[in-house]
Amino acid sequence: MSQRDKVISEIASKILGLETLESRKRDSLDFHDLSVWSIKEALSAAFEAGLQIGKEAKR
Repeated sequence: MSQRDKVISEIASKILGLETLESRKRDSLDFHDLSVWSIKEALSAAFEAGLQIGKEAKR
């Protein structure tokens, strides 16, 4: 698993409360109701992670 995928999975789990990002072929497992504030938090975390990874790559 790439660093990118690990970060995305961690954000999905910790912030969005998603068990997995893999399709499980069942609507009850693959579709989720999420608050806009949790989506905003997840997107912000992804943005910040991208900045951090970019800074580390420059070193």
